[in-house]
Amino acid sequence: MRVASIFLLIFCLSLTASAQQKADTLFFEGFTGTTLNRTVWNIEVNPHTDNNEQEAYIDSTGVLSVKNGLLTIIPLYRPGYNMNRQKPNDFISGRINTRNKYEFVYGTVSARMKIAAGDGLWPAFWILGKGRWPDAGEIDVMETVGDSTWASNAIHGPTYHGNTPLLSRNVFPKGTDVTQWHIYTVDVKPTSITFSIDGKVTYTATKEMVEKYGNWVFDNNKYLILNLALGGGYPQGVFKMKGPYPGLTQATVDKIKDGQASTVVDWVLITKN
Repeated sequence: MRVASIFLLIFCLSLTASAQQKADTLFFEGFTGTTLNRTVWNIEVNPHTDNNEQEAYIDSTGVLSVKNGLLTIIPLYRPGYNMNRQKPNDFISGRINTRNKYEFVYGTVSARMKIAAGDGLWPAFWILGKGRWPDAGEIDVMETVGDSTWASNAIHGPTYHGNTPLLSRNVFPKGTDVTQWHIYTVDVKPTSITFSIDGKVTYTATKEMVEKYGNWVFDNNKYLILNLALGGGYPQGVFKMKGPYPGLTQATVDKIKDGQASTVVDWVLITKN
């Protein structure tokens, strides 16, 4: 009887923990099915590019593939692509967001991702405040520009954007790199923003720290963004490379042509903190 009671207690505790986990979950996307869930996600189509990036974002399953529980963003080489655009581009890629469909104020935000290396590949998992940039704030949960040895976190606001002082470049442990699966997380609270990779804290910015540079603007509605940019000012500045395109080397262009430059997302999760 005692053994049976113990098993019953364990079973009840597991049910309680499961119920609590569900109660704490604010948002979950597991990319089930064969197409992107458009009740949650917007697919961005841009008439122009920012930051001298070399891609056009389009609405196509060719660049935004959902299969086997994974979202894959696959950039493609399309010379002279010009679909109602101010300027043609030679590459197409994907960018999605949850603006007006799912927004939050505070919470612990995570994504499990695997990212291809290649100088000038510029994937990001990030959060924008609802409103005009940079006044509404930006939180970069994961950003890298093709160097497989590191991923960065950053915070941008009204007077601390661009080359913001509120950032951390995080080098992976030996034997690990960005091309492997990792969980990238940010914990957004009323007085702090804390980043982590695979459960290890990489950077914390407190409200007090931020207010040395300008207003704390992170108490507003926010939405998620996943994208894969190509080339442009940031990778050009990091690598100082010369290539056939600004911020893209020939080796990376070849990798894109071969379909080997994807960013893969397993899931996205937001829980109460």
